[in-house]
Amino acid sequence: MSRLPLSLLCAALFLSGCSLIPEYRRPESPNAAQYPQGPAYAANTQPAASVDDWRGLFNDPALERLIESALANNRDLRVAALNVEAFQAQYRIQRADLFPAVSATGSELRRRMPPSVTRTKAMITSTYAVNLGVSAYELDFFGRVRSLSEQALMTWLSTEEARRSAQLSLVANVASAYLTWRADQELLALTQETLAADEQSLRLTTRSRQAGKSSALEQIQAQTSVDSTRASLARYQRQVAQDLNSLTLLVGAPVPEHLPALPLANDLVAQLPAGLPSDLLQRRPDILQAEYKLKAANANIGAARAAFFPSVSLTANAGTSSTDLAGLFKGGSGAWTFQPQLSLPVFNAGSLRASLDYAKLQKDITVAEYEKSIQTAFQEVADGLAARKTYQDQLQAQHDLVQATQDYYDMAQHRYLSGVDSSLTFLDAQRSLFSSQQDLINDRLAQLVAEVNLYTALGGGWKAPPDTAR
Repeated sequence: MSRLPLSLLCAALFLSGCSLIPEYRRPESPNAAQYPQGPAYAANTQPAASVDDWRGLFNDPALERLIESALANNRDLRVAALNVEAFQAQYRIQRADLFPAVSATGSELRRRMPPSVTRTKAMITSTYAVNLGVSAYELDFFGRVRSLSEQALMTWLSTEEARRSAQLSLVANVASAYLTWRADQELLALTQETLAADEQSLRLTTRSRQAGKSSALEQIQAQTSVDSTRASLARYQRQVAQDLNSLTLLVGAPVPEHLPALPLANDLVAQLPAGLPSDLLQRRPDILQAEYKLKAANANIGAARAAFFPSVSLTANAGTSSTDLAGLFKGGSGAWTFQPQLSLPVFNAGSLRASLDYAKLQKDITVAEYEKSIQTAFQEVADGLAARKTYQDQLQAQHDLVQATQDYYDMAQHRYLSGVDSSLTFLDAQRSLFSSQQDLINDRLAQLVAEVNLYTALGGGWKAPPDTAR
């Protein structure tokens, strides 16, 4: 007798493959087919680099250890990873609605009947039952449940890309914070050396004035140089301490204050080829995240469309029932229930139409967000390519300037000690040398950070994860 509901259930499962999800088509890229060209950009026609991860980018073992520690301990990244697991669980919950939930129940009913009912004497009766059945299983004829499952899947995959984006940003932020810390340490050391030289100049100028060879103006100029450098020293001491605090927060663990590391150099960050603009669609996790959101919104339209059609749910169970526990599994004790239910929307004051319009508008919004993410990525890569070319020229010019001001300082110092020139020329040469050396360190830092930013703009070197959910 239980073959009837079983056969209907199989037929329902077979027919529930219909889907009202619109056919997905990736929007056209709103950008040009190539990156900008001109004097600020270096020619770059190489394919995108095949780098497994960030270890192929940095040439500083201390920085690599800090990044590894950050990937293990950073709390923001941990939250992103937990969000992936949470949305994976939500997808599994939604996907379970595609299948009937079968439950087994056992019950006992004891009842006392009073003499006023039995007309004789009070009676106590018992009823035992065991059932196996399905409760309120929706037969997905029009793909509503399947559309919601597809939406949950795309949302889960978008959170995985968000985790990858957070991981990529964390690597770049740790690298930038580390490079800034190192640059400020170099500026602090340079300021300490300059302060010692300024104090020596002040002593020489003071003795020269006492001997009547220098004016009060020259002594005041020497004093202002000392005071200015002392102010710079306090500033860089503060910046080094704050840089270390910021780096510690990113790493998520204590960072040694005297961490052995290589000095800042142009080759501390490797240069990756930019590839083609189309590579960004496969490499940038934020673009992939936006596309998964677009697919989720597209699937939601299918669910909104299916709501216009009848909904069929099924409740069925089969089991045995007996007044005696020992008679539950004897012949003739079988029982079954089959209860299909049809629900057809008749009047809802336009709610279903508004829900469909809302789903379509949400898709239009996600299309615009997807296109904006592509435009943003294109702009970031273009800025990075311009920074790469111009910083190379700027660093070379600044290095030449430091060499020229060093020659100027050496000559001015010699002429001052020889009594040919006053101390004003020497102090001016000293300030020029200090300023040019500061600018060289800052320019080198900017060049290295720009290379890190370009690495982030290119989507990093992450391998595309296998689509295991599919």
